[in-house]
Amino acid sequence: MNTPYHSTAAPPTRSIKITAYFLVLLTTSLLLLGGCASADKTPTAELQAADQAIARAERAQVTRYSSIELNNARTEISAARVAVLEENLPHARRLALQAQISAELAMANAELIKATAINQDMQRSIEVLQQEAQRNLSGVKL
Repeated sequence: MNTPYHSTAAPPTRSIKITAYFLVLLTTSLLLLGGCASADKTPTAELQAADQAIARAERAQVTRYSSIELNNARTEISAARVAVLEENLPHARRLALQAQISAELAMANAELIKATAINQDMQRSIEVLQQEAQRNLSGVKL
């Protein structure tokens, strides 16, 4: 059936996933490059950014969808704080950046899972509507 509402295109879940991973990779690269430039200061900004990313993920309840990544972020931010106490500031900075990226990955994965579920629900609704339209058309006499 070739109607304006019928699409034969595949769901965009793969492209969303690729885009999410590309953004995480790009963010990681930029943060690591920026971290190298100022490796002898306490990574206060990085720790705050990681804490904020983790808090955003928790508020969005991503643990329902991608708890592993969020748990990784929590572990990494804790390790970053230990590294600060041990005065291993470059390592602390890297861990804080990794914690932020892990939290952002958790958010991206949760959004992907939610979008996939919505897409599947819409596909089911379209199929039901198409079946109903077929029944209505078959009952019409010309």
